[in-house]
Parts: sequence; C-alpha cells; structure tokens
Amino acid sequence: MVFILLRCNRNFNKLTSAEKLILRKMEMKMKKRLWLLLLMLVFSGQIVAQAVIPAAYTPGEFEKRRLALMKAVGQGLIILFASPGQTGAGHFRQDNDFFYFTGCEDTNAVLVMNPSTGDSFLFVPQKTEREKMMEGGNSLDDPGARDRLRLRNIYPVSYLDEFLARLAGRQDQVLYLRLSPEDSVGESRSETALFLARRHRNPYNAQPSLNQFRAERFRQLYPAAQLKDVTPFIDALRMIKTEEEIAILRQNGKISAEAVKKAMLASRPGAYEYELEAAAVEVLLRNGCRGPAYPPIVGSGPNTCIQHYEKNNRRMESGELVLMDFGGDLNYMTMDITRTWPVSGRFTEEQKKIYRVVLEVQKACLEAFRPGVTSRDVQEYVARKMKEKGIDPLGLRGGLGHLVGLSVHDVQSGELVLQEGMVMAIEPALYYPERNLGIRIEDTVLITKDGCEVLTSAVPKEIEEIEALLAKRKF
Repeated sequence: MVFILLRCNRNFNKLTSAEKLILRKMEMKMKKRLWLLLLMLVFSGQIVAQAVIPAAYTPGEFEKRRLALMKAVGQGLIILFASPGQTGAGHFRQDNDFFYFTGCEDTNAVLVMNPSTGDSFLFVPQKTEREKMMEGGNSLDDPGARDRLRLRNIYPVSYLDEFLARLAGRQDQVLYLRLSPEDSVGESRSETALFLARRHRNPYNAQPSLNQFRAERFRQLYPAAQLKDVTPFIDALRMIKTEEEIAILRQNGKISAEAVKKAMLASRPGAYEYELEAAAVEVLLRNGCRGPAYPPIVGSGPNTCIQHYEKNNRRMESGELVLMDFGGDLNYMTMDITRTWPVSGRFTEEQKKIYRVVLEVQKACLEAFRPGVTSRDVQEYVARKMKEKGIDPLGLRGGLGHLVGLSVHDVQSGELVLQEGMVMAIEPALYYPERNLGIRIEDTVLITKDGCEVLTSAVPKEIEEIEALLAKRKF
C-alpha cells in the first residue's frame, strides 16, 4: 500500500482533482493506522513491563492446614465437600472451606481426613470424554495433582461409599461434618443463615440446604455413627492468617487501593456511577485478580446513604459526594476498602466537618487495634478520644468492623478478641439521608504484635490528599 502511494506521488501533478482527493484520503487513513499501530506496540510494552504476578500458595501450605485441623479435632473422620459447581455465567469459585484445606478447584469432590492416622483422601468425579473436551480434566486426569496438592490418595468419587462403609459404620465412630451454614466470597456464615431463614418464609421455598441434606444422608447410611460440627475448628484456624495468606493480602491491598484511585480519577460531574466501577474493575483484572470480592458499591448523592447500594446507574452531579466500597479477590483472599470524595474535586465546609468526624473515629480505632483488645475496648477508647477532641460522633455506624479473608465478611468463632495474624476491616460511617449525605471510610488492617498494619494505605483518605489527587483529573 505504501509503495503504491509513493509511486502515485511521483505523478501527482498528472492526476485529476478527484484522483488527488482520493489519494489524500488514502494517505490520511494510512497515517492514522500507522500511528495506531505504534501506540498499540508502545502500550502493549507498558502492560508487559507493569504486569503483576500474583502471590501464590506453596504445595505444603494446604498439607499444614489439614494436619492442623486433624490435630485440633483429634478423633473420628472429617468429611468436607467441594462446591457442586454452578449454572449460567460467571467464573467458578471453590467452596471456601474445601479450598482452604486442599487448594483443589474440582467440582463435586470430597475430602476425607483421618486424625488417628494423619491421612487425607480426595475423591473426585470421573469426567466423560465430552466433559474433558468442553471443560478440561480434573485431578484424576492430572499426573501432577498429587504433588501439587500434597495428596497421595486421590480416587474416583464412586469409591467413596465403599471407603466410608469400612470406617464410618462403627458404633463409636464420630463423623465431623460442616453442620453450620457455608460462607462464600461475599457472604458470611451468618448472612447465609439469614438468607436461608428468609427463603423459608415462603413454604414452597423451604427446602433443606446442602449441608442439611448431607447430614441427613449420613444419618440414614450410618445410624450408629455420631455426627458433630467441624465448623468451629475450621473457623479457629481461618481466623489467624498464615504467612502465605498475609503475602497475598498485602498484594491485594495494593492492587485494590490502586483500583479505587483509578475510580477517583475517573469521577467527574456528569459521569455515571458505573464508569467508576468499570475503571476500578479493569485494574483488578489487569493485575491477576479474579474480579471484585463483592458487588462494587458506587453511590453518589442520595445513594451514599444506602449502605449496600449496588445499582451503580446514577449520574453524578457537582456538589455531591460519591462513596465507593470496593475490593479485589486475589487467590481466594479478599479485600475491603471504602472511600468518600467530592464529585467536583473539593469538599464543601459541611462535608468537611462530617468527614473529619468519621476520619478521627477511624484513626482512633486503628490506634486501639492490638492483640488482646475486644470490641468493647475499642468503643471505650474511641469514646474517650472523641471526648478529648471535643467531637460528638452521634449517629455513628460501623465500629470494630469485621474479619476479612476467604470471605469479605470472614468467619468468626465466639466473642472476638483481636489476635496477631487476624485481618480486620474497620468502617465507621455517618449517614444523613435528609441531606443526601453519607460518609464511610474503610481500611483493611493486619493485626500485628504491637498494633496493626494498614493494608490499603495506598489510597488517600486525608481531605488535602483527596483534593490533591482529584486536582490531577483531566476533563
């Protein structure tokens, strides 16, 4: 094409006016394509240079967890079930408890642990040739699965009943199952229980959960065995994060913080809430996250007062605030951040006054966080600090917050007393629906030996820092 254009240019003066016009248009198109190609090459080079390799688990991590659970339980058999899979769109995510002890993402699998011998057994469905062609194989088809999962005993799930019949039918046998509700990436066990209770309000929806169905089947098959709940043992382990989990959480904190910063820079009067969501999600996906850990909350104006707002379809206007609650899901470790900022780029005096109250409360909570502290201790410390500063946080929501891990509202066992290795989200907030004004500031922190480490500190929350970042916007 370039050769033809150059050859034509030698005889340019001999061309008619119409031919000259066509030639100029062709040259302009060629120049645009060349510039576009150059930009694509440069941009692709930047992506490669900035690519992030997500932190991962070593094969021994899951084996250590299994041994720790068997040591804590001490007897009987422990039986855990994988997710049965899903229908429709969406990426598959394994059952939290099953993944925690296996690292295996096969559907419909079963893990059996025998504390008396320290042995673990994984039972996996055999796939048809068509299923392998459509979905790929599973651990039965993978020659490296035994080393990768540190599970020497991997068998077809069709062997499970025969295997259990030899061990579970004894009069003194104890079977440890998950009798409590499961949790998921975006829902805690208590939230799952609430969902099931609400479903039962309609008698036509009052079907048993999978956990209830499995327990009843075990009672029928092995009436001599005693069933006990393994959930408290699991939760006690999951509450304290391992070094490998902490490494992933630190990386996720940085990625999620950058995602929120990208959303802040994308905000402007006249933009829609979903534009901010799109800007943030792109950062997650480009950096190895599965996606958001929960449906992103991007609420502007009156929507800042809806705590779990998810529509994200409103047009943002100057003078309003926008509240974004967001976090990534990286290698089954979640993150939780909330920031509130002015759409126009500068807080009004009224907005500043309320924002400072929420920020001071959050700072006081972070000062109070250390091993041995309870929710009451934090509340008393915050109340004392606010009194010293002459601040009245009347109507404050949030407080100590919630644990974070495999689920964004992670598992908790009994009254919460902070321990080293726990990961918490702290999210004080004030809401004034009559003024269309809601402010929430949330960070995820790691409890350390002497205090806490803020994992999401890379996104600004001081008024001056927020306004300085927003001043960099170009629109």
